Amino acid sequence: MSIRTIIEPFRIKSVEPIRWTTRAQREKLLHDAHGNLFLLPADDVLIDLLTDSGTGAMSTYQWGAIMEGDESYAGSKSYNRFRDSIQDIFGYRHVIPTHQGRAAERILFNVMVKRGQIVPNNTHFDTTRANLEFVGGVAMDLVIPEGKQPSLKHPFKGNMDVAALETVIAREGRDKIPLVMLTVTNNSGGGQPVSMENAKAVSAVCRKHGIPLYFDACRFAENAYFIKLREPGYEDKTPKEIAQEMFRLGDGCTMSAKKDGMANIGGFLCTNDDILAQQEKDLLILTEGYPTYGGLAGRDLEAIAVGVQEAVDVDYLRYRIASTAYLGNHISEHGVPIVQPPGGHAIYLDARAFVPHIPLEQFPGVALANELYLEGGIRSVEIGTLMFGKAAKMDLVRLAIPRRTYTQSHIDYVIEVILEVWRKRDQIKGLKITYEPPFLRHFTARFEQSTS
Repeated sequence: MSIRTIIEPFRIKSVEPIRWTTRAQREKLLHDAHGNLFLLPADDVLIDLLTDSGTGAMSTYQWGAIMEGDESYAGSKSYNRFRDSIQDIFGYRHVIPTHQGRAAERILFNVMVKRGQIVPNNTHFDTTRANLEFVGGVAMDLVIPEGKQPSLKHPFKGNMDVAALETVIAREGRDKIPLVMLTVTNNSGGGQPVSMENAKAVSAVCRKHGIPLYFDACRFAENAYFIKLREPGYEDKTPKEIAQEMFRLGDGCTMSAKKDGMANIGGFLCTNDDILAQQEKDLLILTEGYPTYGGLAGRDLEAIAVGVQEAVDVDYLRYRIASTAYLGNHISEHGVPIVQPPGGHAIYLDARAFVPHIPLEQFPGVALANELYLEGGIRSVEIGTLMFGKAAKMDLVRLAIPRRTYTQSHIDYVIEVILEVWRKRDQIKGLKITYEPPFLRHFTARFEQSTS
């Protein structure tokens, strides 16, 4: 017998209440938040799909490890367990803890990138791009053409365009490119995976030109599972074995452990370069902390050491990917336009196709995200014109699913709300900005409804 029902591969041991609000209450709450879902009090959100970063539930093994946290300032044994666990999967010689992924990005770019230099990526995410541009670097997105077409189905839409990478290197010269990055999975492109074949091809180009290859590894386990499912020759390999093979292709990585580290805080920067590692540790001490804690408590190091190993568990990943696909496939069957195929950590609504009557300058993704909150108390995030400005190739609304947090009935509720908004989509109105900061404007921008 083939059982099709998706079940969570865990039992719930502790619960947190969530609070219902009325439509009228949500209208006032959104008004007080100036139309920006980031500015809402979390207590007033029913289903929070703003991000999967640091919002997941930790396991009993992680909580048990937390109790063993060694809070020594230097030489903590918790760091040793953290380092050994990371090296077991990633394999890099130097493991530098940071308080989260963007701190690793900041240190990496401060050390490696000079003003005017270019960093190619399949697609830079918001903090990656912002940290690079802050030091005067140029973020260049080179995802394959299929990755820019939301409705097109392709097994590895996160792949980098290798021919385009070769063209950039030939045009700009090796000295203008301090490193190449590959984001797995490609978050800004719809949570789409990168194939092993593509990673090998990118690595070969980098090796040929003597350019370091770094992975943005936030969702490496989900990427590994997609390879297991979709790439010939990997069906019999474990997600851990696949991840190990991929990381051998690179020279280092940045990682937010708040994603596939299964922890609520933390990250790390890895490299095989002894000289770079020393420079990075020197900068780490200035802003994060001593190299054996890097801005984290010993208990956080312990939680990450356990979490990265749990992330490559095949039963967990089978459930994780199937649950996300369940949401995407159900709304797609009713005509809702999404990035196809469904991603690993999130479903991305295609806002340009969902509300085609709203022009780009009136932020269709933000307008759609706000309507999901008004209709059902669901918080999501725009990834498009607001987040990336003129660099945006798509306007998406990401529904990021926290790990081990919501049940199947929660997902069914989300489906109902999306379909109700879809039925009333012609009534959604655009927005205009009344305030924006100079960097990462989507976090604190303010809006009001457009009158045009």
